[in-house]
Amino acid sequence: MEIRSFLAFELPPDIKRVISEVSRAGKPLPLDLAWAKSDNIHLTMVFLGNVFEDKIQSIGETVKKVCAGFDPFEVSPGGVGFFGNRRYPRVLWMGLHGDVHRMGCFRDALQQSLKPFGIKTERRPFKPHLTLGRFKKGTRPWPHLDHMISEYANLKGQTCSLKELVLFKSDLTPEGAIYTKLDTWPLGG
Repeated sequence: MEIRSFLAFELPPDIKRVISEVSRAGKPLPLDLAWAKSDNIHLTMVFLGNVFEDKIQSIGETVKKVCAGFDPFEVSPGGVGFFGNRRYPRVLWMGLHGDVHRMGCFRDALQQSLKPFGIKTERRPFKPHLTLGRFKKGTRPWPHLDHMISEYANLKGQTCSLKELVLFKSDLTPEGAIYTKLDTWPLGG
């Protein structure tokens, strides 16, 4: 049996609070956006895709070794932006400041170690972001999106530590994705 899964960090309460504030301010705007549930927002490091259940333990042992070689990451909330282009925005996100370069090295080390399991490597440079919502097809959220981006361009918040990587199982349902923790590994051993 295959499990749809990914590796991610759960977010500290201070960052979740900032996400809730930004979402609360944005929801009344006519952005035509399917907002993510705050509890479902996490920092994805590697999307594994569909993995056979019998490979999960070996993947876990490999991930544990990579985690042991990296200390926790210090991050704080960053500005709001979007993926896609001005004509067809796809995703509204909040960025992160802090140990971003080192996190990119961590992501690359994870991907390298997972190659033998057939996990696809993301070639784009690592850009840590927290998905706040997805735009509906054909949406035209301007000028309200411009307002949100400028309003939160210099977003500041508490610096927090990301200390533990989580393997999540993702079950897609008509009501949205349901995430289940399968395993966790501390950074720095």
